Amino acid sequence: MRIEKCWFCSSSIFPGHGIQFVRNDAKIFRFCRSKCHKNFKMKRNPRKLKWTKAYRMLKGKDMSQDITFEFERKRNRPEKSDRNRMGYTLKAMSVINKVQNVRQRKHMLERLAKNKKNVREWDKKEYNESSHLYEVSKLLDTKKIRISAQPQSEENRAMEE
Repeated sequence: MRIEKCWFCSSSIFPGHGIQFVRNDAKIFRFCRSKCHKNFKMKRNPRKLKWTKAYRMLKGKDMSQDITFEFERKRNRPEKSDRNRMGYTLKAMSVINKVQNVRQRKHMLERLAKNKKNVREWDKKEYNESSHLYEVSKLLDTKKIRISAQPQSEENRAMEE
């Protein structure tokens, strides 16, 4: 069973699914769904459409440069099995998985760090615009004035005392 990649959006195409387009020069294009096929026929650039893998890689949203992803490449040639090699491979796969998770976490933290600076600036701006509200609340706390929705009657005040 061979899982192909969509030429337009780079998503997986499982057997029995998708559309195959063969150009006059015998170049084969595989598409996962009609959306990708129609965009290809309209000569749209996948790097300019936000939902494609090419756009995400270009804008740094996906981890496109991670070396550990090369281990998952498609290999069409059969390999001889060796028990020792299999054991080493399984150990290496767990190590690679840990490295991938660490790098992915670091990548996400770097993306979030860019936004932290903007959030701080927005917070400062909001504080400066509404600083008079903070000063009023400090005054209310120091004077211990209670603000109630309904004015208290004399009978209620007498009952509280």
